Amino acid sequence: MIMSATKKTSVVSGLYKLPINQRREIVKEFANLTADEAQSFATPLDLTTADRMIENVLSTFELPLGIAVNFLINGKDYMIPMATEESSVVAAASNAAKIARMKGGFTTSCTAPLMIGQIQLLHISDVVSAAQEILRHKQQLLALANAQDKILISLGGGARDLEVRILPSPHGDMLVTHLIVDVRDAMGANAVNTMCEALAPMLEEITQGKVRLKILSNLADKRLVKATAVFDKEKMGGEHVVDAFLESYTLASLDPYRAATHNKGIMNGIDAVIIATGNDFRAIEAGAHAYAARDGTYTSLTAYHKDKDGNLVGEIELPLAVGVVGGAANMHPKAKLCRRILGITTAQELAEVVASLGLAQNFAAVFALSTVGIQKGHMSLHAKNIAVMAGAQGDDIDTLADHLVRDGRVKLDYAKELYERLKKKKPT
Repeated sequence: MIMSATKKTSVVSGLYKLPINQRREIVKEFANLTADEAQSFATPLDLTTADRMIENVLSTFELPLGIAVNFLINGKDYMIPMATEESSVVAAASNAAKIARMKGGFTTSCTAPLMIGQIQLLHISDVVSAAQEILRHKQQLLALANAQDKILISLGGGARDLEVRILPSPHGDMLVTHLIVDVRDAMGANAVNTMCEALAPMLEEITQGKVRLKILSNLADKRLVKATAVFDKEKMGGEHVVDAFLESYTLASLDPYRAATHNKGIMNGIDAVIIATGNDFRAIEAGAHAYAARDGTYTSLTAYHKDKDGNLVGEIELPLAVGVVGGAANMHPKAKLCRRILGITTAQELAEVVASLGLAQNFAAVFALSTVGIQKGHMSLHAKNIAVMAGAQGDDIDTLADHLVRDGRVKLDYAKELYERLKKKKPT
């Protein structure tokens, strides 16, 4: 085992070579899991719990749960659980973290956990005067909002501010009131929605208008997280490789067609840990992509440049509305287990881990694209999927996959043909 007696580390060499039980033991030791907690790795979500989570339950649907290693974030070691079906992302993130670790790992910062609730007001004769009246009643409105959630207030959260926007529309000018709420360690949807609904009657009375929508916004641009890292030029292959990387990244900064795929690579990592921790990956996706288009053109969520020594510096900034209390995070046994592995206790720390993983994932993808190409990294893992589809079982999966990669023909028809030939050669 690679843990020292005084300081645990997320650096694990050759984890992919070990049997699953040994991988579990390494994570168990790293996270100080109990025997019962470690046993839940092998326990599927029970139907009774699933039936409480959504409607009309028939069964459960499993995703592979892997672990990304080598992460050093703000001086602390993390093993990051990732629930995903996509080949190569766990290995790619781990490799990126290993390179970043040489220059101190990832450094993060985070704003307060402020969420925005929107209340739409229509059919107002004088929207300017109505907007002024809303702001004149700000303190009463905030007091009413805070009366809805005494627990949140006791934890130091609550409604902090009001903003009013006037939006022209085909239905006449509308007022949109933004309620700004500090949701502490929750994602915040339930608390914010409850507050917005409570304010609706008072806003109608103030403006003599009609409230239509009253709901949280998933563009959480007051809840931003930033992560930065330096990637060693020599480990990357030299300064010419850094230059090639920057040329590749620049296309994503200029062109929405490239940016869409570039940002999808970021979300490969982010979604995986969001799902693993029981958070809402659809909300995170919506917020991230909206933020990428905030200036009117869809662009990269990451930025890169060279430092004075020629190393690559990467940065990511995006809204991350994550929670460690409430929702599936507290119902799903594996989500609770994944939070234990991370060792996080606050939503801010989780957001900082998520942002770091997103940057690592993006670095790994652009690094591959700008050098060997994305397919080389994908193919060895994709070949195993093709081997299974061709009918291979047990050790035959790896054997067939190796042949497919070596032949440069990772295709199902060839896999079936080759597997038949291999079976005929096997001793009976």
